Amino acid sequence: MSRDFELYDLRVTVERIEGRSVCGLNVGDYFDLTESSRVRIPAGKHFCIYALAAVLPLLAAKQRQLTANDWLESDSLVACPDPDERLIMRITRLDRRTLNADELT
Repeated sequence: MSRDFELYDLRVTVERIEGRSVCGLNVGDYFDLTESSRVRIPAGKHFCIYALAAVLPLLAAKQRQLTANDWLESDSLVACPDPDERLIMRITRLDRRTLNADELT
């Protein structure tokens, strides 16, 4: 019996900053979530842990194909919790990847 399943790789990108950037992120900065659980940040870059904490609870759901009426299927924007920054991130689905449950925890 096959234990294969599919997940999307994701990219989280800073789409806009409506306030003042105190964490050092800029529009266009991003990280990728690949292979179910691997966070990849481009060399020489960083990503604020508070912005990451805001988007983290949504990533597992966005990795999966959702029904068309699920709100998370159409909503992709997430706000950082810092009210002075008003940093807005977009979650984008990249390629679909086939994984095997026996190879994961």
